[in-house]
Amino acid sequence: MILIGYDGSPDAQAAIERAGELFKGQAATVLSVWEPFIDVMARTGVGLAFTAGANVEEIDTASEQAARERSEEGAEHAISAGLQAKPRTGARGVTIAESILDAAAEVDAEVIVLGTRGLTGLKSVVLGSVSHAVLMHSDRAVLVVPPPRVASERAAHLHPQ
Repeated sequence: MILIGYDGSPDAQAAIERAGELFKGQAATVLSVWEPFIDVMARTGVGLAFTAGANVEEIDTASEQAARERSEEGAEHAISAGLQAKPRTGARGVTIAESILDAAAEVDAEVIVLGTRGLTGLKSVVLGSVSHAVLMHSDRAVLVVPPPRVASERAAHLHPQ
């Protein structure tokens, strides 16, 4: 079983494509993590002032639905790449990395596949922070796939025409 972290980013899509090349025909779970609104407010330091008029339950339902749609999209990409994929969503735990590691344990994944950068929180990510945290704390193999642009530039450098 392969667990693929998917957030809809180009790097996550590249990770699915590479997983298909390396693990063709294998079972895969495509995970998209969503974050409860109250946790977003607490984590970002904005505080609870903005929640007064907000329907937190509606916001959470919409966030979870968006994650479900992303995971289904990712599973479709994975099937096209040759994997036997199923979508999965999960609410963010303390960190996205922890959520990925917990899901990997639950599905008994042999390998976790991730892109190097993605769309987290407010569409910003510190260079590979999620993939780095998963790599540093995982009890199983982790495949971190470089962005296509970086891989092609490196290949061109190593093998000039």
